[in-house]
Parts: sequence; structure tokens; C-alpha cells
Amino acid sequence: MHKEGDEIHVTEEEATAAKGHQHLRYILGISLFLIVIAMSIVWIIPALQT
Repeated sequence: MHKEGDEIHVTEEEATAAKGHQHLRYILGISLFLIVIAMSIVWIIPALQT
């Protein structure tokens, strides 16, 4: 990281050095799976009752 006047320049590695990218994939995947199951239940149960 270096400063040129009022601008601060960082490398790509410094800009993306935050942790936590991997666990977000698991959270999104599990959430998507649960939403699909819930929407299927909401759709299938009324269809079975008719």
C-alpha cells in the first residue's frame, strides 16, 4: 500500500485479504436448499389435498 497525494493505492491481494469467503458459499448453498424444500412443501401439500 502506498499513498500518492490524496490517493491510496493497494494491491489486489491487499484489497481481497479478508477472511470468510468460503463459509459464505456454504451458507448460501444450505439456504437455497432449505428454500427449495420449503417451497416444494407449500406447493405439494395443497396439490395432494385436491
